[in-house]
Amino acid sequence: MLRPGGHPDGLGEWYDKLAPLVAEAQGYLQEVVTSKLVMRSGCLQADDGSLRLMLLGRDYTVHPPDFVIYKAGTQEEPSSFTKALLLTYLVTADGTTPSGRWVAFRGLPDGMFYAQAFRGYAEDRLAQGLGEAGLDLFRRGAERLGGQPIDIGDAGYSFPVLPRVRMAAVYWLGDEDFASRASILFEDTATHYMPTDGLAILGSQLVGQLLKAAQE
Repeated sequence: MLRPGGHPDGLGEWYDKLAPLVAEAQGYLQEVVTSKLVMRSGCLQADDGSLRLMLLGRDYTVHPPDFVIYKAGTQEEPSSFTKALLLTYLVTADGTTPSGRWVAFRGLPDGMFYAQAFRGYAEDRLAQGLGEAGLDLFRRGAERLGGQPIDIGDAGYSFPVLPRVRMAAVYWLGDEDFASRASILFEDTATHYMPTDGLAILGSQLVGQLLKAAQE
């Protein structure tokens, strides 16, 4: 997915390859027993056999055996970008119980490889985008997104990103010597459900939602 140092919004050539990535994932999933996918991924299965799962607060339905994806309640397909994330989740999910233990991005497998870039386009972007009223705006945005408070930093909230993937956003208020800063944290089991580069993309997406919700 991501190149070292790459920004998710700047990977035009990766977006061009999404269609074959989606087709490859669909082909793989067609060989997996649907009940095993449900067990491994934690998604819900409807009476018609479709799978329902949430990605960053939005509901989608996935329809075996071809694994076509629609926005929930519609016949509208999401973007290839969204399809790739959802199908990657289903392909990667192995049923590991989420740990509830938070780690920084660099603590994920190969996380040090992307850590500097992730800090720039996710964590620094969040802190800088909130400006001088950062703490209050951070709380406003997180609460509007339905974040659950956690006891980390001056304010911290956790968010369900996928059925078995949670992320946390944390804000530390600065002082006369240090600027305010923000962090995006992950459960240390997250890569049992999404590769590290995919988690980087999801972290950037969460930051975008937080900034939008804070500034509305």
